[in-house]
Amino acid sequence: MASRDELKEELLQTDSDFRRLYDEHQDYERRLHDLQHKSLLSQDDEAEEKRIKLHKLALKDQMEAILRTHQESRVSA
Repeated sequence: MASRDELKEELLQTDSDFRRLYDEHQDYERRLHDLQHKSLLSQDDEAEEKRIKLHKLALKDQMEAILRTHQESRVSA
């Protein structure tokens, strides 16, 4: 049985929806990293940071759902 990381790598290669979610998550991760390295956050920056974190979490939930579906289909196959 494939490990979770192996399944993730496979989905990145074969599932365009999963790859789109992953790429979007990575983009938000970079934006969050840039924000967190500012010396002083404005109110707009703080609002943006919260928005990014919420989007990242939603994307991660969607990716987890896809991973779970693929894992379950392999177990029952």
